[in-house]
Amino acid sequence: MPVKIRLRRMGATKRPSYRVVVADSRAPRGGAVVETIGHYNPLTEPATIKVDEDRVRYWIEHGAQPTEAVVKLLKKASLAEKLPQLEAYAKVYKKTEEKPEESEE
Repeated sequence: MPVKIRLRRMGATKRPSYRVVVADSRAPRGGAVVETIGHYNPLTEPATIKVDEDRVRYWIEHGAQPTEAVVKLLKKASLAEKLPQLEAYAKVYKKTEEKPEESEE
């Protein structure tokens, strides 16, 4: 079962808050989750990010892949230094953002 660490949108219309969850990659955004490991509220000043570091480490060691948005959040929450595996995912997402230059012919 391929597992991802991703965001699940909660909250009212135009008032989003997110839970950081571990879910099957085939499940829909609001579908079934394996475990909730944190939350993120972008509306507070500064944005509130709470994540259980031990559970993130556990899931990454057991093969869960964080999404690009989760990698950015974990970096903001200063977990990148504690979890060196995140750097590998950050490099992968950075490469996918770069588009190859088209030659003019």
